[in-house]
Amino acid sequence: MKHKLYYQFAGSCFLLVFVFLGYVVKFYPNWLQGFDITISQTIQQLRPQATLLFSWLTKFGNVSTVVILAVTFLVLFIYGKRYIEAIWLAGGLIGIALAVTNLAKIFFHRPRPSGEHLVYAPGMSFPSGHATGSMILYGTLLFLLPIFIQNKTYQKIGQVLLALFIFLIGVSRIYLGVHYPSDVIAGFCLGLSWLCFTYPIYLEKRFVWRFTKKQL
Repeated sequence: MKHKLYYQFAGSCFLLVFVFLGYVVKFYPNWLQGFDITISQTIQQLRPQATLLFSWLTKFGNVSTVVILAVTFLVLFIYGKRYIEAIWLAGGLIGIALAVTNLAKIFFHRPRPSGEHLVYAPGMSFPSGHATGSMILYGTLLFLLPIFIQNKTYQKIGQVLLALFIFLIGVSRIYLGVHYPSDVIAGFCLGLSWLCFTYPIYLEKRFVWRFTKKQL
């Protein structure tokens, strides 16, 4: 693949940011206090005017919503005989958004912010499951958008909207008081590292599968 090295380099950078934040959270949590407090206070200044908006946005990162949407797209992929796409999406959600994120929460064991929580959020704080899950689900769809939309201009518009949507889901967790900004950044980086590392592999497997299919 032409840009394989670029994706691998980007994936490595995102993974390093995640590891660095995890290291600081585990051993030097005070280092992040100023950053987390400043960003959180800035975003939460929008209260209460934006509460309805962010309460609605955060639902798109809820486990139930992600599962329903993921199953819907998996069915569509399988029905359309796009098995490689289905495997890529399922692998990211099960392997990273579910397994790795929950193991990381147990390992880092970071309590959630002590301020007011505007939504119920059990469990540990680092990394943000909403950020990781939304990055993998909607980020995969962002990469796969050309399958659904042929027009290049509409593709770009759709990808920008999906990227903004992912970002706002992450912001919603900070606004609602259930995550630190560093939790959200770590979740995004974890999801992005998966997407960047596996996208070239997905393209290679897709090419091989389609070439083999044509030969049959």
